Amino acid sequence: MPLALDQKVGAVVWSPLGWGRLTGKIRRGQPLPEISRLHSQAIVDAGPPLADEYIYGVVDVIDEVAKETGKTVPQIAINWVLQRPTVATVIIGARNADQLRQNLGAVGWNLAPGQVAQLDIASATTPVYPYWHQRGFTERNPSPV
Repeated sequence: MPLALDQKVGAVVWSPLGWGRLTGKIRRGQPLPEISRLHSQAIVDAGPPLADEYIYGVVDVIDEVAKETGKTVPQIAINWVLQRPTVATVIIGARNADQLRQNLGAVGWNLAPGQVAQLDIASATTPVYPYWHQRGFTERNPSPV
């Protein structure tokens, strides 16, 4: 989002927990929880197509950071998104008051730069052209963080 940085424009991020994928409830080798948005094909089709193993790898690193900080997996995920310089706010979809309280615990503190870097590395993907090409021109396309 180099243009947003340059123009001082913020984004509103919808579903920072990735349709429930970054809650920590979806784990490698385990079935989906009984109550999950991902049981709905409409929800699955609405979100970006992501390989399960990719998600598990990201959640593994979120788990590590959660243990370091004493925060929950969803709190780490939401805080990580909120620390992006072009993110103005997030729209969370808490199903009940407990989820809402937990999600609200994602604000009022910041992940350490090293923790953000760990999460960025774990979640990195090769962007489509021309974005991968633009990475070679950092003077015109600075890193978002």
